Amino acid sequence: MDKLNNPEYYYNRELSWLLFNERILGEARDRTNPLFERLKFLSITASNLDEFFMIRVASIRDMVNAGYSRPDIAGLTPVKQLQELTSAIHKQVELQYSTLNKVLLPRLSEAGIRLILQHEDLTDKQKKYVDDYFMSEVYPVLTPMAVDSSRPFPLIRNKALNIGALLSKKSGARGLVQTAEKRKKTNKDSYEFVTVQVPGGLPRIIMLPYEKDEETQSIILLEEIIERNIGKLFLNYNIVCAYPFRVMRNADLSIDEDEAADLLKEIEKQLKQRQWGDVIRLEVADDIDEKMLKLLKEEFDCSEEELYRIQGPLDLTFLMKLYGLPGHEDLKCAPFIPQIVENLTPERDIFAEIRKEDILLHHPYQTFQPVVDFIRQAASDPGVLAIKQTLYRVSGNSPIIQALARAAENGKQVTVLVELKARFDEENNIVWAKMLEKAGCHVIYGIVGLKTHCKITLVVRREEEGIRRYVHLGTGNYNDQTAKLYTDLGLLTCADTIGEDATAVFNMLSGYSEPLSWHRLVMAPLWLKDRFLFLINRERDNALQGRKAKITAKFNSLVDQDIIRALYEASQAGVSIDLIVRGICCLRAGIPGVSETITVRSIVGMFLEHSRIYYFENAGSPEIYLSSADWMPRNLERRVELLFPIDSVPLQKRIIHILDVMLRDNVKAQVMQSDGTYKRPDKRGKEAVGCQQCFCEESVSTSKRRKVEAMRLFIPEMHEDE
Repeated sequence: MDKLNNPEYYYNRELSWLLFNERILGEARDRTNPLFERLKFLSITASNLDEFFMIRVASIRDMVNAGYSRPDIAGLTPVKQLQELTSAIHKQVELQYSTLNKVLLPRLSEAGIRLILQHEDLTDKQKKYVDDYFMSEVYPVLTPMAVDSSRPFPLIRNKALNIGALLSKKSGARGLVQTAEKRKKTNKDSYEFVTVQVPGGLPRIIMLPYEKDEETQSIILLEEIIERNIGKLFLNYNIVCAYPFRVMRNADLSIDEDEAADLLKEIEKQLKQRQWGDVIRLEVADDIDEKMLKLLKEEFDCSEEELYRIQGPLDLTFLMKLYGLPGHEDLKCAPFIPQIVENLTPERDIFAEIRKEDILLHHPYQTFQPVVDFIRQAASDPGVLAIKQTLYRVSGNSPIIQALARAAENGKQVTVLVELKARFDEENNIVWAKMLEKAGCHVIYGIVGLKTHCKITLVVRREEEGIRRYVHLGTGNYNDQTAKLYTDLGLLTCADTIGEDATAVFNMLSGYSEPLSWHRLVMAPLWLKDRFLFLINRERDNALQGRKAKITAKFNSLVDQDIIRALYEASQAGVSIDLIVRGICCLRAGIPGVSETITVRSIVGMFLEHSRIYYFENAGSPEIYLSSADWMPRNLERRVELLFPIDSVPLQKRIIHILDVMLRDNVKAQVMQSDGTYKRPDKRGKEAVGCQQCFCEESVSTSKRRKVEAMRLFIPEMHEDE
């Protein structure tokens, strides 16, 4: 067997992802973070885990059910993966709730905020308030669902929070269906089951009025109010017990694109089915009545491994709502305001600025507004003939969508590829696609068999010198909201070679045209993987020949085995390789004789690291690329992605600085050990460096310096006028 195929040199993708979620959980446990930030991180771990179950765990379960037994690159069969995942997830959930109950809730109470987890703990005044609230706000919305011979067990929606109850008939009471004559004789231990869905349209967090002479703000969750008042929904019954429960279903869409006559309609149909996929996880209160638990397990065909007994509120994503409560600013990080790019303010001619030089944008440290203005100015500019753009994920009230629609209404030729298969954004993208079509845009619904994940905008403009093409390329989505939270890089250029390639990209997306040659852009799934392998192997060869050789790469995930093998070979040749990998990493660093020269670090901070940067030393003539692609098979083989170069020397220096600061981070970085675990770097005797904080400070400093320089230029002109 080829030595580099040894499963011991690789880490399982799913277990690696769990380690990433554990690093986020570490931020919730980090005492140096403000309390509300810790609550937010805990909420993120819960949201992440939900999606992980619906897609990744569901996928592995499907493989097990289908009898698929081929091991992954780490040597684990689907059955073995499921076993190890189940054990690891149960431990992670226990740590989540231990963090909440033993650490965060006591700190919250000390800060004057009391979360009442049991309605029995309410004071008399609070009981009256929640009872009145229930009757006025909640009761009209609820739909109790009974289960009997005429009413089968209701379909429980994916991720919806529910309250199940066991009832016993009151003596002498008559029900609508079960009269005394119809009712079967049962013993006194026989109960009837009912369920009530907690309405998603109502606030889950309910603020309670202050008690006399008390400064503590008490909060209760909606499900506790419903549980307290559930008897009002079943007046002829006694409530034996009531407990919350929640199910997670397989939500991975299965679309046969070759057979789908209309991809839009097929995805709309699949979205409806997502709510009713097979149950893969059942969450219940840890003290649930055993009779009810048996009923739920049988109804959902749930094994003990798929059962999660929760010691606290189900679905911790409510903590994000708690984070959003007004006030309590002292318990949060000071909000960062993305800085204005001085030469790209709305009143400036953005096309004139791009003609001067290529422009690099670093979000969220610099505002995303120039990207929006790029589309807006193009929409109203009489010289602009066409706008072409790819959209993967956009915000709920996207200014870019509005600008594209206005451009079409102004007579521009607007072509938009809206990727309908963007996971969990399918419904949102369908809405935008239909709106753009109504405005007169030509909308493409992706490509059969591929997801279009690249981020590119092309503006074709008639100028005195002739037709000129302006291009924006990015590592992140055209989403003005996530651009405030995700770190990404974008390039604005009017370089002829990139403009020609951009035209070729859209011609390929909209038709079947492929140019004879490409200049600067590299596209997946056609050539991108081969290009990366060439660049890595070139560093290997340079090292073997005694030339300068170095690779520094920042991205989200590393899974592709061919890429990992190439990195191992480069390391064996002596190439210095520094990888900044936010999430999944199947490569193991520091293995003697295999990956001794490779370091892997992950940075988890207040912003989500999302940019993809690839640096290759190239024997002293560095090449730097940005991309929408990670080093994963799906990005390199099953998606339309782009790799684009940074040729400007000043912009190269900026990117090298970004990488250098991230490699010096000893505050939020964690470094992979040879066994695949992560540890924070030892910073004893060293200056504390947090890269995100550093970039925030630099962007503010740069913005202030430019304002001062502008004033210095402006003041002499005022003096001369006087």
